[in-house]
Amino acid sequence: MDAHSVRQKHREFLFPCVTNYYETPIVLTSGRGACVSDMEGREYIDFFGGILTVSLGHCQPDVVGAIREQIGTLGHTSTLYPTENLVDLAETVARLTPGRLKKSFFTNSGTEANETALLLARLSTGSREIIALRHGYSGRSMVAMDLTGLGQYRLIAGQIPGIVHAHAPYCYRCPFKMEYPACDLHCARDVEELIRTQTSGRPAAFLAEAILGLGGFITPPPEYFQIAVGIVRNHGGVFVCDEVQTGFGRTGTAWFGIEHYGVEPDIMTMAKGAANGMPIGITTARAELADSLRGATISTFGGNPVSMAAARATVGVMEREDVPARAERLGARLREFLSAMKDTYPFIGDVRGMGLMQAVELVEDRASKEPSPQKAGEVMEATRREGLLIGRGGLYGNTLRLAPPMLISETELDEACARLHRAFAAL
Repeated sequence: MDAHSVRQKHREFLFPCVTNYYETPIVLTSGRGACVSDMEGREYIDFFGGILTVSLGHCQPDVVGAIREQIGTLGHTSTLYPTENLVDLAETVARLTPGRLKKSFFTNSGTEANETALLLARLSTGSREIIALRHGYSGRSMVAMDLTGLGQYRLIAGQIPGIVHAHAPYCYRCPFKMEYPACDLHCARDVEELIRTQTSGRPAAFLAEAILGLGGFITPPPEYFQIAVGIVRNHGGVFVCDEVQTGFGRTGTAWFGIEHYGVEPDIMTMAKGAANGMPIGITTARAELADSLRGATISTFGGNPVSMAAARATVGVMEREDVPARAERLGARLREFLSAMKDTYPFIGDVRGMGLMQAVELVEDRASKEPSPQKAGEVMEATRREGLLIGRGGLYGNTLRLAPPMLISETELDEACARLHRAFAAL
């Protein structure tokens, strides 16, 4: 088939909700490191890494080798059988995660990891009510859609009772029209009133992303989680930290995003970059909480030997290359470039993020902060022409998301920035 035929069959045989980027979708055929190629022979720098999933780079040799060896040895077991890969990865997760997190349950995606976390929170506390965040995203299952705080992704909301949404720590668009730090973290302190007015007063859990990913890389202030989590724990709830996008060094310096905030989760979820593109979901918890999840349960594909081999190899490379330090160094380089762009282009309203997880929010003008999804769309098409793939998100569709593979070279990073600059200049 040629690219036109692939796009035509995509429209004919896939659900219409399976949307693609760009006016003319790109049909990718191969990738190596930070670059990918399409069916028409065009090469691109992948500056979004499959929604932060290709954490090391495309076809990373150590990961490819581990997958090949495993698939030729043992391709599948269900959770009815323990394997070396499974227990080794679980032990590694316990070693790398903060605090007293110890026991893990493996699934296939962030959606499943979050579902498992909420089941565990409800069973361990005896309560049912969950606090999530506006602008947050938790996945595409029925429970996850109700947890999500972005209307366009709540395809059929209100199916799961007991979920309420707190104000997001979205400083650029503060829901209380305040300025940090004079606001005294009103968004976090408002969780107290939310619990007293919108719940029975006994929440099971507070679930939040360390940085709100699909919401536009909304980055909470340093004190946010200490205040919000403290309030929830005072009412008997546990803290579920969603590290699906922020985990495994992405935010720089630390292995997990929440470590920047000095708060230890009771339960943590991970996925995406943990296996450099292979399907995986991880729910890890304090031992006493994990032990409350009893009864008959299995995961047919969760913890499968191939994904476990890929994850072991991925984390091994991350440790060898000191990915958290690398993300910090290259992220600072990227942030410096984006801050300079903000000085140049008045339609850049905000630059935010941590490490190699940076966002640019586009507006009509800085005084009104009116969102400009049109400009975001124009930049997306311009970056495509320049051979650069980036992401997009936010409630208004006006935020560009930049998250390249964390083994990207300085030369590739600089070239990506140059292409981004040319794309902006073309507007």
